[in-house]
Amino acid sequence: MQGHVTLKLYATLQPFLPPGGEEIPIAIGMTVQDLLRRIGVPEEKAQLIFIDGVKGELSTSLQGGERVGIFPPVGGG
Repeated sequence: MQGHVTLKLYATLQPFLPPGGEEIPIAIGMTVQDLLRRIGVPEEKAQLIFIDGVKGELSTSLQGGERVGIFPPVGGG
C-alpha cells in the first residue's frame, strides 16, 4: 500500500529534498531509516527526527499522513 508524508529537511539537509517538493510517497510501514536511504540522506546526518511534532527514531514506522522533520547535528561554540 502507498501513502505520503510531508518531509521537512533543515539546514544542511535541505539539498537532499527531492525535486517536486515536500510530499513524499512512501510504502505503508516503511521506517524513517528506509525513507532517508531512499532520498540519499546519510543516517549519521539525521541527528533529530520529529514525527508530527514528537521525537522519533530511525526505526519509527510510517503509516502515511505524517509530518516528518529531520535536523542535522548542530555544532556551536
